[in-house]
Amino acid sequence: MNHPIRMIVAATIGATLAGNGLSADVVASSPPNVVLIFADDLGYGDLGCYGATNVKTPNIDRLAKEGRRFTDAHTASAVCTPSRYALLTGKYPVRANDGAGVWGPAPIDSGLLIDTEEFTLADAFKQEGYATAALGKWHLGFGSGKNDWQEPLRPGPQDLGFDYYFGLPVVNSAPPYVYVENDRVVGGDPADPLVYLGRGRRKGATPITPIPPEASQRTPNFFKGAVEAHKKYNDYTVGTVLAEKAVDWIAAHKENPFFLYLATTHIHHPYTPGERFQGTSDAALYGDFIQELDWMVGQVLQSLEKQGLSDNTLVIFMSDNGGMLNLGGRNAVQLGHRLNGDLLGFKFGVWEGGHRVPLIARWPGKIDAGTESDQLICNVDMLATLMELLGQDSDSLSSKDSVNVLPALLENPDQPLRSELVLAPHKGSHLSLRRGKWMYIPRRGSGGFGGSKPHQHAWGGPPATEFVGSVNSDIENGKTRNDAPPAQLYDLQADVNQTTNLYLKYPEVVQEMEARLETYRPKSKGKKN
Repeated sequence: MNHPIRMIVAATIGATLAGNGLSADVVASSPPNVVLIFADDLGYGDLGCYGATNVKTPNIDRLAKEGRRFTDAHTASAVCTPSRYALLTGKYPVRANDGAGVWGPAPIDSGLLIDTEEFTLADAFKQEGYATAALGKWHLGFGSGKNDWQEPLRPGPQDLGFDYYFGLPVVNSAPPYVYVENDRVVGGDPADPLVYLGRGRRKGATPITPIPPEASQRTPNFFKGAVEAHKKYNDYTVGTVLAEKAVDWIAAHKENPFFLYLATTHIHHPYTPGERFQGTSDAALYGDFIQELDWMVGQVLQSLEKQGLSDNTLVIFMSDNGGMLNLGGRNAVQLGHRLNGDLLGFKFGVWEGGHRVPLIARWPGKIDAGTESDQLICNVDMLATLMELLGQDSDSLSSKDSVNVLPALLENPDQPLRSELVLAPHKGSHLSLRRGKWMYIPRRGSGGFGGSKPHQHAWGGPPATEFVGSVNSDIENGKTRNDAPPAQLYDLQADVNQTTNLYLKYPEVVQEMEARLETYRPKSKGKKN
C-alpha cells in the first residue's frame, strides 16, 4: 500500500526536479529515506576510495563504487561545533550568536547554540511526515543559557525537529562520559544524580574507562555521581552501541519514510577501537578506529538491505572537518598514512586539509554508480538540497548560505552550482573566501592549531606541514618566512595542495576577494563562542 505522504511528495519532487532541468528518470516513485552519516575528524586521505593504502574501508569504498564521490566538498568550518551548526541550520557559523559567530567547540556547560525557532534540516523532514532521529555526537549544547546538567536536558535535539535522540552529549574526549537518550541521562538515578563539579575540578569525580597514552588526549572527568550511568559508557564499545542503535531504529521505522542523522564519534580522539579492530590496520590506533568506522557504515548498509530499503534510501556520507595531527595522527603518519592526503593543513585551520572532506552519495538507480564530481559543495548546502528533494522551496530560507546542489548528486551539471564559499577556521581573523578557482586567506598561517613539540596535543600550522612533508612557499623549516606576504591567495585549479602563494602576483584578485570577504565578517560585538 502506498503511503499518502510518499505519493504527495513524489509528485512534488517530480515537478521540482523538472524545474531544475533534471531528467524524469531520476524522479523517485516515492520520496527516499535519507541516512546522513557525519563522521568526526575524518580526513580527505583517510579512506581507500580517496587514496588511503594503510587502512581498509571496504564498506565506504562500496558506497563510492555504487554512488558518487565528490572531490571538492567542504565543511563551512574546520571545527566540530560550528560545522554541525552549519549542517543543521543551513547557515554559515559566522551568523550564529547574534552575528558574533560560533568559532570553537561548544563548552561543556554550553546552552543550546541553535535557536529553537530556527528552521533545521530535521524540521524539513518532519513537516513532510518523516520520522527523524539523531544518533551519536551532539556537541551543540543543551538548555537555555548555561547548561547545569539538571534533567530534563531541554531545549535540545527534540526541540530542533528530531523525534528521537541517543548519543554523546558533548564529544568522546570530554565529560560527562555518559549517554543521553532524548533529554535524560541513560542509567540516571535521582538518588545519585549527575553533578557538574566545574572545569578542572577532579576531586570526587566518578571513575571512567582507563585508556593508554597512545590513544591520544582525553579530558579527565569532572562530574561526580551517576555511577551506574558512567558504567554504561565504555570508550571501547561506543562504536558498537551507536551501530546497534542505528540498525534497531531503521528496523523500527521501515514502514514509513525516515531521516536518520548518524553523527559518529569516530574518528575523533581518543582512538579507542573495539577489541576486534585493534591491530587490524597499518596505521596504529588511528587506522584501527577508521576501520571500526567502516564497519559501522557496513552495519547501516546491511540493515537497509535486510529491510528492503536500499533502493529507496539516499545515503550521504561525509566528515565534519579534516584530520587532526595529534599523537594518534602523528603515529599514523610515521607509518606512512596521509590523514588529509597531499592537502596542506589539518583540522581547525583554513588550509584545504582543514575543511576539504570526503563526501559520497548513493541512491541506487538515481545516482549513477562509480561516478565522480568536482562540483564545489559544502555541508551548509545539505538543508537547501534536501528541501528540494522533498519538494520544498529552498528559496524560502531566510539565509541564502545554503545552496541547492541536488543536480550535482543526480545529474552532471556543466556549470558550477555554487560560485563562492565562506570558510571558517578556529580563529576569526582567518575567515576566508573561496571563489571559483581562487582561495583567499586574509592572514599568514592557517588560523588553527600551532603546537609543534612531541608532548603537545594540538599540532598545526607550519610545524605540522614540515612533519608531514608538505611544501608551501611561505614556509621554511617549519616556520613562516619573515618575507612571506601578509596574506594568501591560491589557484586551487592549478595548485590544490597550496604550494605557491600568489598574493603578490595578482593584487587585483586580492582586492576583489578582500572586498567580498568583508561583507561576511561579523559586525556584532556579541560574546564569541
